[in-house]
Amino acid sequence: MSIPEGHIPSDAPPWDDIGRLAALFTGLDTARGMTPEQQWTLQALKISEEAGETAQAVIGAWGTNPRKGRSHTWRQVQEEVADTAITSLVALYRMLGEEAPAFFAAVLAEKSAKFLAFEAAGDRRDRAPGASAADRLEGR
Repeated sequence: MSIPEGHIPSDAPPWDDIGRLAALFTGLDTARGMTPEQQWTLQALKISEEAGETAQAVIGAWGTNPRKGRSHTWRQVQEEVADTAITSLVALYRMLGEEAPAFFAAVLAEKSAKFLAFEAAGDRRDRAPGASAADRLEGR
């Protein structure tokens, strides 16, 4: 895959393309006689497949597979992460249709508010693994 180098507008909404991909895959699966639930199940499994390809690329970028050595670049890892994200968004759109962008925005706001609240409070969740639970709770 050839990803263009240089500036790509980050404010371009991906939902139009995500919706078109979802419609394409839904049409193909419907023509195969699959129910919506079957389609959603397979699309959710596809997320796992893409995540596995991301893991394979990371192993290749580190060169930790003795049979393959350095088989991937970090750019390829980034592409696999993007593939996983795209597959996830397509799955969400296939399940929710045009409600997917608003649902995603709401979940993102909820999840990010939790993590950003820790940061705003000065709570550091990256303490040494040996720190006791009591130390972490008391901020020691």
